[in-house]
Amino acid sequence: MKKTYKIDVDCANCASKMEEAAKKTPGVKDAVVNFMMLKMIVEFEEGAQPGEVMKQVLKNCRRVESDCDIEL
Repeated sequence: MKKTYKIDVDCANCASKMEEAAKKTPGVKDAVVNFMMLKMIVEFEEGAQPGEVMKQVLKNCRRVESDCDIEL
């Protein structure tokens, strides 16, 4: 299952860091961040709970970019 989320991030480099952090989160099969559109597309692993996984994605993203935000 894929879902799209609106993100708030300041630069393309930060968006790239967020993408890598999201990809390393358990339950995420793949993630793509589009800096120009300010969107993150997340593909979840089979059986994953998107709400719970995205809470962890946000935590992981804030470790690499403390002022980023994802509208859950």
